[in-house]
Amino acid sequence: MAQLGISVFAKDRPGLLRDLAGCVADFGANIDAVHHEPGARTEIHLEIDGEFDAELLRDHLRQVPSVDRVDITDSTGAIFGKRVIVMGGGAQVAQVVLGAVSEADRHNLRGERISVDTIPLVGEKKLADAVRAVGRLPRAKILVLAGSLMGGEITTAVRELREQYGIPVISLNMAGSVPEAADFVVTDPVQAGTMAVMAIADTAQFSIERIRGKRF
Repeated sequence: MAQLGISVFAKDRPGLLRDLAGCVADFGANIDAVHHEPGARTEIHLEIDGEFDAELLRDHLRQVPSVDRVDITDSTGAIFGKRVIVMGGGAQVAQVVLGAVSEADRHNLRGERISVDTIPLVGEKKLADAVRAVGRLPRAKILVLAGSLMGGEITTAVRELREQYGIPVISLNMAGSVPEAADFVVTDPVQAGTMAVMAIADTAQFSIERIRGKRF
């Protein structure tokens, strides 16, 4: 099973994505993800898997009207791997990231691919919307909520994320109802980042099931 990325550079037009998808389907391949950078000259990146000849597929895609160039690349999963998402207050987010990046470095040296993404946010609606959006992020495997007060709609969003997408959530020890909805709670933000990476790393001996509902 080939897993790779294909970047198509073309003049944008209605039906371009449909035609590209049709070419991929003709080869018995499956599109796992699409990223589109719009513009007069657009780039459409396709994540593809299946049993197919990549060079023949590239030649076939080059024949699509308005396509200028087609590049074969590694998939983003092979390059960036699993994603740890950290959101909340800036100071707490920075400390969580410190722990996550340090721990990810240890596992990535042993063959893992784990990346860390952050966004400092304030406001119940903004955070709730961001939590829900984690389920739509490619390769997102765990969420850390770093702040001093979170509840209300954010708590509802945390429960939806866990139930609908199966993405675990770590909460810092904070005021509000979010800690009650999270998988587990960690007081030290650096430790929270470290544990987030350990929870998704195949090279770590760590099980969320064994500590779910606990506080540290």
